[in-house]
Amino acid sequence: MTFFANLLLAVSKVISMVVGIYTFIVAGAVIISWISPDPYNPIVRFIRSVTEPLFERVRSLLPAALKRQAIDFTPMIVIVLLVFFETLVSGTLSDIGIKLKYGAIDQLP
Repeated sequence: MTFFANLLLAVSKVISMVVGIYTFIVAGAVIISWISPDPYNPIVRFIRSVTEPLFERVRSLLPAALKRQAIDFTPMIVIVLLVFFETLVSGTLSDIGIKLKYGAIDQLP
């Protein structure tokens, strides 16, 4: 049981780290959108290739009124979704791992 509990805790931490790193990449994409960097720069290409597929999917779900605004709300929506995902998945795995590790199995949902 301890191995499984530690495995859940480790997966929870990895998910938190990956979501945190991706959040910084999204912030980098926002900063890049404010300036006009060289589109052939490898860092710029990496950031755009990692963020644009998710941005396009979120943009396709937005109503037309928000698409015509001067401000792109897509990165803000993506960050909110990342926080929601991290809290839901990582928090749940962490809670289950702690309950398994410290013997509070009878309190599991």
